[in-house]
Amino acid sequence: MKSPSDATLSTNLIIDYINRFYINDVSARLQLFDLKTTYQFETVPGITSYNMPLYDVQTEPGSQNISFYPVYQGFLPRCSVNGVDVNFYTERQTFWNTLPNYLQPLPTAATGNGSEGPYTINLPAFPAIPGHVDMSGVIATGVNVDPPVGTTLNTSIPVTSVNSRVFFTATGTTGKSMVIADSGQFLSSNRDYGLLMVPGKAPLGNSAPAGGYSITSNTINYSTGVATVTFEDPVEDGTNIQAQCYFYNQGIPRGLLYYNNTITVMPPPNIPYLVELDAYLSPAAFLTTADALQFGYMAEYLSLGAARKILSDTGDVEQLTFYEPRFREQEKLVLVRSDRQFTSTPTPNFFSQNSGSVGNVIGTGIGGW
Repeated sequence: MKSPSDATLSTNLIIDYINRFYINDVSARLQLFDLKTTYQFETVPGITSYNMPLYDVQTEPGSQNISFYPVYQGFLPRCSVNGVDVNFYTERQTFWNTLPNYLQPLPTAATGNGSEGPYTINLPAFPAIPGHVDMSGVIATGVNVDPPVGTTLNTSIPVTSVNSRVFFTATGTTGKSMVIADSGQFLSSNRDYGLLMVPGKAPLGNSAPAGGYSITSNTINYSTGVATVTFEDPVEDGTNIQAQCYFYNQGIPRGLLYYNNTITVMPPPNIPYLVELDAYLSPAAFLTTADALQFGYMAEYLSLGAARKILSDTGDVEQLTFYEPRFREQEKLVLVRSDRQFTSTPTPNFFSQNSGSVGNVIGTGIGGW
């Protein structure tokens, strides 16, 4: 490097370059056996959607924050529920064709009385499947709490990150068609209660109904199927208020879908079950020069990768060209360790003893893994 002093290229900046290469580039360039691991989580009764977990904010030297990013790069086809292998999907159509989930309607859930409400409305079936906020929505809240909870609606969550599963519709006195839906957010004092919202336009158009939130106002109890709803405008007297929800008999999950950084299990669990998946870990940040590298054999590769980024940013084409062959050589050496592990087990085929076990795998894996 042509920057011999800390004044021109600080230690903190070098650490930042190492982190950017380690966190962003390594996982995209290489499939390392050392980053292969098992992801475990316990299901929650009635909950079907689970976001990929996020790292908390990490602080580099110099108070440079590294915000939330996924703990896992992705998941592999082998997964189990309480030790029993279940089918793994990455295509929504195949998953929902196998485990269909229909919207249950109740044409007359309540009757308008000429006011905005609140109306006490019963769902057509319960316990109902709750709405969901995806990983991008959780990141948008600025707090690594999943699902989002509170006593007010967090309107920083993008419309596109909310997957509503309970709907109430009515006609206003002016003829306006009104919709109230669940938000994927829950009452902090009692998570059986989901917060209702008025759906709006992207990007941040969702809003809270009038009257605030409590167990008796603008919430839905998914377990009992009872909601208290306040509409935007008065509901025309004598007209029907409709309720719709997703419902599926609860039991042990038989299939798992990985899509949009979200794991969906069906049917909804009736009790906690242990879900296990093969996964690739995203490395945590390298925060101080005193810390040992997670894998020492990668030290020279990481230093050359960081140098490559620095030289590219500073426009030093001569040095970049000089370092490139060494970088490529180190990348191959790092990959050799993983290749030896990956090739130690022959790929099952029609004639091998364990060929029957691969027949239960459904899905394509993540990124061709």
